[in-house]
Amino acid sequence: MEADRAHRVLLDGSRLIVEACVQAGADVYVGYPITPANLIFSYASQRFPVALPAPDEITPLQWMAGLSAAGFLPVTATSFPGFALMVESINMAYMMELPMLIILVQRLGPSTGTATVGAQGDVLLLDGLISGGYPLPVFCPADLEDCWRLPPIALRTAVDLRTPVVLLSSKEMVMTQHSFDLRRLSPIEPIRRSFYRGSAPYRAYDPGDGLVPPFLPVGNERHPVRLNASTHDRSGILRSAGEEAIANTRRLGEKIEALTPALYELDEQEGARALIVSYDITSGAAREAAAILRAQGVPASLLLIRTLLPIPAIYYEVLARYPRVVIAEENAQGQLARLLFGWRTPDHVRRVGAVGRMVRPEGIVREVLAP
Repeated sequence: MEADRAHRVLLDGSRLIVEACVQAGADVYVGYPITPANLIFSYASQRFPVALPAPDEITPLQWMAGLSAAGFLPVTATSFPGFALMVESINMAYMMELPMLIILVQRLGPSTGTATVGAQGDVLLLDGLISGGYPLPVFCPADLEDCWRLPPIALRTAVDLRTPVVLLSSKEMVMTQHSFDLRRLSPIEPIRRSFYRGSAPYRAYDPGDGLVPPFLPVGNERHPVRLNASTHDRSGILRSAGEEAIANTRRLGEKIEALTPALYELDEQEGARALIVSYDITSGAAREAAAILRAQGVPASLLLIRTLLPIPAIYYEVLARYPRVVIAEENAQGQLARLLFGWRTPDHVRRVGAVGRMVRPEGIVREVLAP
C-alpha cells in the first residue's frame, strides 16, 4: 500500500502533454497565454529547451514556421480565439510542408465565449481548415494516459509527413487534476530526424517514389533550400496552375490520407446491438455508461476515437455493424455525428450533447435503452 502511494500523484493533462513533447524531442515552445491552454504555456516555459513568449496569437505560427524551416520541432498551444488567428499561418505551414504541433484546448464558444468552461465545439472547424478541403492530421486524447502517449505520435506524424498536426483536447482534460499512478507512464523514445544527404541539388518538394519529400533545413552548409507557400513545382518554384504544381498540391492531401495512423479504442461485446462512440473528455462518461449497461445485463460496445482526422475507414466498418449508434460529445450540434455522417444523420444514430457542462453517463444510457 505504501509503495502504491509513493507512485501516486495529483496530475493534470497539461503537465503530461508538455513532458511527453519534451521527451519526444520537441525543442522549442512558442506561445501566448490563453485560458484554458495557459497551464501548458506555464509548464512549457520551465521544461522546453527554448520557450518563446509571443506578443500576440498570430505571431506563434509565424515564428514556428521559421523555426521548423531551420530544423527545429516547435510546439504551441491555444484555444479557439487564438487558433482562429492562426488559420492562415497553419495553411502556410501546410503548403510549405513544415512539421510542427498545435495543441488546441477547446472551451465554450462562440467567439471568446467562456474561457473557464469546457466544450467540444471545434471539431467541424478542423474539418476543412485547410483551403481546398485538404486533410490535416488531428489526434485527441481519451484520458490522462493518452496525454502522455499521443504527443510523441503526433510529433512523429508531423516529422514523417512533413506537416502541421493538431492535438485536440478540452479544458477538463488539461486543467483538472486527477490522482494518477506514475507507473502507468511508459518510456518515450526520442524522435530521431533524418535529413536529405544526397549529392544532387536539393528539390524541397520532390518525394521521389513516395509521398513525402526528404527534409533539409534552411541554412545548411550543403544545399540551398527553396520553400514556397504558393502553388509550386517540386523545386519550390512558383508555377501557378501548371501540371507539376497541381500534382504537387494533390500530393499534400494524398500523403495525409495514406500515412496518418488510425488510433482508436474498440471494446465490442458479443450480442451488443448498440455502439457508444465518443472522444476526448467525454470518453470517460462513455466508458462509465458502457459499464452501467453491462452491469444491468445489457451488452453495449464502445468506440473511443483518438484519430479524428482524416477519418479512418475502419470507423465506418465498425459503425456498420450496429443497428443503434449513440454518439456522445460536449456540444449542441452533434459535431462528431455530422463529421461522420454529414448533415442528415441516419435514424439509427442517436446524439447525446451538453452545453456548459460535461455529458453525463446517465444520458448516454437513456439513449441506448430508448425505444
